[in-house]
Amino acid sequence: MANLKEVRNRIASVQSTQQITKAMKMVSAAKLKRATNAIIQLRPYATKLKEILGNLSASLEGSTSPFTDERVPNKVLIVTVSSNRGLAGAFNMNVIKATNNLIAEKYSEQLKNGNVSIVSIGKKTQDFYEKRSYKVIGNNNDVYQALTFENVTKITDAIMAGFEKGEFDKVELVYNQFKNAAVQIITTEQLLPLPKADAVVEVKGAANVDYILEPNQEEIVSQLIPKSIKIQLYKAVLDSHASEHGARMTSMDKATENAGDLLKALKLSYNQARQAAITTELTEIVSGAAALNG
Repeated sequence: MANLKEVRNRIASVQSTQQITKAMKMVSAAKLKRATNAIIQLRPYATKLKEILGNLSASLEGSTSPFTDERVPNKVLIVTVSSNRGLAGAFNMNVIKATNNLIAEKYSEQLKNGNVSIVSIGKKTQDFYEKRSYKVIGNNNDVYQALTFENVTKITDAIMAGFEKGEFDKVELVYNQFKNAAVQIITTEQLLPLPKADAVVEVKGAANVDYILEPNQEEIVSQLIPKSIKIQLYKAVLDSHASEHGARMTSMDKATENAGDLLKALKLSYNQARQAAITTELTEIVSGAAALNG
């Protein structure tokens, strides 16, 4: 009977866990809808801004913006975008693996010289790199409490100021790009210096038009470049935010299914143990009765 009690306790424990995973799945599904709407609305704007900047800057002889200044990457900053919470499958670990691979493949010498810094947006990567004695700058975990362009821009402004002062020669960005609830694409992009356009972007079906630019082309490009950098980081954070909820919803859905499978196995085990106990009791009763009659 002790075995039966143990199985009953396990069944109750798994049922309780299954209720939690179901609830977490429903919460993530609701948050995913809002996060998906946010990134879907931003993407056309970000794409168009990049297109306009490419068309304008590609025709300039040279840009005077400090954010396009190509330097030898002696000092590198890596911006990692993760989440504050776990239970999202491999979501956070994929960012960590991609960051570690990036450092090992491109910036191993800088790491040896202590010239690799980390800016983490999300508690999971913040904790990981702090525990391993990396040079982690700032704490941006509260950005998810109010995920707005203004709050993310504060982080971007600090990064851009550091690049201007020469504190970093290159800034890389690592995050999960949202595709759908089940698929997140780990992405590495160069944030600074802003990659220069190789050629003017041509829109299909568009006529060649000489635009009148006010105040002038150089001034417009100098204003668009910081804007483009801020939008790029904001889009990465929104992508990661949607990816987090998609990954958590998928992970909790799978956990709920696994709990259901485990419950079936435990209930079968419980019924088998109960049947064996009943059979043993009946055997003992029959044997006792036979002994009395004999």
